[in-house]
Amino acid sequence: MSKEESKKEKRSKKHEKHEKEVAVVHHMHNGIGPSLSNGHAEKPRVVCSDMCCFCFDILICHLTSTQSPRNPYFTNEEYPLFVTWKIGRDRRLRGCMGTFTAKKLHKGLAEYSITSSMKDSRFQPISWEEVPKLECGVSLLTNFERAVDYMDWEIGCHGIQIEFPAGLGVKTATYLPEVAREQGWSKLQAIDSLLRKGGYKDTITEEFRLKIKLTRYQSEKSILTYEDYCKLRRRHRPY
Repeated sequence: MSKEESKKEKRSKKHEKHEKEVAVVHHMHNGIGPSLSNGHAEKPRVVCSDMCCFCFDILICHLTSTQSPRNPYFTNEEYPLFVTWKIGRDRRLRGCMGTFTAKKLHKGLAEYSITSSMKDSRFQPISWEEVPKLECGVSLLTNFERAVDYMDWEIGCHGIQIEFPAGLGVKTATYLPEVAREQGWSKLQAIDSLLRKGGYKDTITEEFRLKIKLTRYQSEKSILTYEDYCKLRRRHRPY
């Protein structure tokens, strides 16, 4: 290869590298940068604030005995889901219920908006006077995996569902991915708390913990305060 041909080849490779770098920057500025884990574009989020807005509408229609809203425009795919209500500046839990059975989102969110706000046995039903202080969270659950043991999960990344023996049967309980982090718990503290939540009243031993069957999962979550709900309502009606 002559010196001139060698120079042309180097210039060509340099130009090709520059074009690749520009392409990557372009993709990242458009929110579709490559995933750090597998080199592919990340899957777009399904959950959105309109889902929380819909839950507020359902709750308000229920409390005021008015006609339920029409079906929304957001996707009606099937997902396991949870609806969470918190209240006040300290964001105290006011109700949280959901299902691990995949539900069509329009019907599922409508159902669990009411179930979580009115039928959570830990709390009194939410009243009309409380609505302006509420925050709504919608969690869509994904990536279910059977864990190796009760410690095979990561705080802040995984939600956990446990099964444990109770008499002749089995009991279950779950914490969404954000719970352990918000409470400042270690994994062991979260497991023991979840056993209590599930109704286990005896002394918790390591021997009993090893009997736990744990499923870990992840979630997409959207949160909307009543104040932001009102702003969203004034701007547009999402269905």
